[in-house]
Amino acid sequence: MAFHQTRFPLDVALGARGGPERLTEVVTLASGAEERNSRWANSRRRYDAGYGIKSLADMQAVLAFFEERRGRFHSFLWRDGLDYSSSTPEVSVSATDQSIGIGDGTITQFQLTKRYGGSFDPYDRPITKPVAASLLVALDGVEIATSLYSLNDLTGIVTFDSAPGPGVAITAGFEFDIPVRFENDHLDIELTGFDAANAPSIPVIEVRE
Repeated sequence: MAFHQTRFPLDVALGARGGPERLTEVVTLASGAEERNSRWANSRRRYDAGYGIKSLADMQAVLAFFEERRGRFHSFLWRDGLDYSSSTPEVSVSATDQSIGIGDGTITQFQLTKRYGGSFDPYDRPITKPVAASLLVALDGVEIATSLYSLNDLTGIVTFDSAPGPGVAITAGFEFDIPVRFENDHLDIELTGFDAANAPSIPVIEVRE
């Protein structure tokens, strides 16, 4: 298996249905009280691309993409139309969108992350498939030149040429995709007319590689 750094047909993905899921074990005691255990540190995205199929051309594009990925064998990039930016979809990316670390004068590598929630119990999501051309970085609120750092767009790790000094706030703005694979090894396609096709379900699921 391999990761293919190519994006699922965008028009179809933007019409898909889905979002994050978590794995929580819930045990109900004899008293009626509950004990809950969260099994995953990070949420996992799941989508159904079938909702995005609007034409025979869409279905043919998905069919070709499915065959090239060899079904669920190879993973690929997916664009979530609701959540693909360090900001919000209607606001441009800024170098101060997300905190990714505090300098100590020694560490040069920092993982891109996106924070969800407020000060009560926020969730910091690792971003592993950023769009390299979209990345902006700032030190103490001042955007710096791209020549001062590099990005591994397969891991989301930013590497500085020189370690940021002690106490320096490191922030970043970026767009990103999600690594996913097809959940099934088959496509169930129904031709509904001369220029129409219906795929009741084409599930894809986020992978961690």
